[in-house]
Amino acid sequence: MAEKMASSPRATKSGWIDISYPLSRDMLYWPGDPITPHIDWLYHPDKGQGRPITMAQLNINVHNGTHIDAPRHFYPDGTSIDEMPLDAIMGPARIIEIKDKESVKPKELEAHNIQPGERILFKTINSSYYRLDKFVEDYVHVSTEAAHFLRDKKISVVGLDYFAIGSYLDPKNLLEVHKTFLDNGIWILETIDLSAVKAGNYEIICLPLRLTQGDAAPARAIVRPL
Repeated sequence: MAEKMASSPRATKSGWIDISYPLSRDMLYWPGDPITPHIDWLYHPDKGQGRPITMAQLNINVHNGTHIDAPRHFYPDGTSIDEMPLDAIMGPARIIEIKDKESVKPKELEAHNIQPGERILFKTINSSYYRLDKFVEDYVHVSTEAAHFLRDKKISVVGLDYFAIGSYLDPKNLLEVHKTFLDNGIWILETIDLSAVKAGNYEIICLPLRLTQGDAAPARAIVRPL
């Protein structure tokens, strides 16, 4: 696969690192989405419209790019994204590097002494895939068994460095993993880029757009070492 141009996250002087996937006209997205991402200029000085301004129009699926899934994604009467507590994804977080190139499994998690209430982000080989120009179907996902393990640990947030927490190739896993987390008050953060971030303890700030009754929303996610 050829590489595509994508900016890598970099630490600022304050130590914050942007782990969001940039929204752009050539961004990758979930295959089969009914709406592909469009970012177009309504007004631009180069278009000769006689207006001295630039104004872009955004037409995306709410699951494009870095985003947070709310329970309403699978339950029409579930908690919506605008009802997410402000501090749900603000505060301490732990980035765990997963060596398994197939899926996150309980055996690898057992050594990390995961505690109730933790915000857990998984760094995998997936973070290298954002530089490719093709969606990788067999990305590292959270196995059903690992989802049950994390549910039992009573974590509060789970994040993964690709487009979905479950498997693209296994619809049953995709559904069950999402429901396991969302049924148990665990917020899901997807499409984060951890390529420039090492495993360890961090502070995270991640807020979704305030979409009324939204099943998900794009978000800006930043971390800095504790």
